[in-house]
Amino acid sequence: MAGADRTHYDEAMLSIEIVSDFICPWCFIGLRRLTAAIAEVRRDIPDFTCEKRWRPFFLNPDMVPEGVPYMAFMEGKFGGRPAVDALFERVRAAGRPYGIDYAFEKIERRPSTLLAHRLIHRVQMESDAEPLVERLFAAQFQHGASIGDLATLVRLAAECGHPPGETEDYLASEQDADEVRAMARAFRAKGISMVPSFIVDGRQIVVGAENPAVLAALIRRMLDTQENR
Repeated sequence: MAGADRTHYDEAMLSIEIVSDFICPWCFIGLRRLTAAIAEVRRDIPDFTCEKRWRPFFLNPDMVPEGVPYMAFMEGKFGGRPAVDALFERVRAAGRPYGIDYAFEKIERRPSTLLAHRLIHRVQMESDAEPLVERLFAAQFQHGASIGDLATLVRLAAECGHPPGETEDYLASEQDADEVRAMARAFRAKGISMVPSFIVDGRQIVVGAENPAVLAALIRRMLDTQENR
């Protein structure tokens, strides 16, 4: 994309799929970095728009529905409390520039995220799911709420305008559960083993919570290739 004049990009539009899991603190950072990248692109291309679609991934696909004690899980996974504390500090440092204050000490359980993924799957079929995605990450990492709990999910959805009764009935059923699991398996089959991963324009995959400048450069390249098709 040469030069500063971007006005020839009529209806500059891309699809961006965000493969993530709500128990991954880097996915929260990835969301904020993607937002910053989009803002950077819009400084050059004011009419740039993108369709964001949230895709399920299970870091712990065999997690029991009730979850497990959080700190014990983390210590077992990373080799003890000092290693976990060091990890938490790295995440906190990475999150601060994007307005995220992690409160890992408030988290009691490592939840199953099947219900949360099903909820987002349903919501984004009808409306923008991003406000609810933000609330899910904030509930998990800033407020210590259990996002594996049906009542918590109903409350968070209601805060975004989704009728509590309909949400509760949906989550209490098994509707879309197999579809969501199959989607997550399909991403693993494509070679995605780390989250967040961003699939831009259905063609280019970026793995990890990349710097906004890297994501913005990719978006511009995809717009270039889209223009030249």
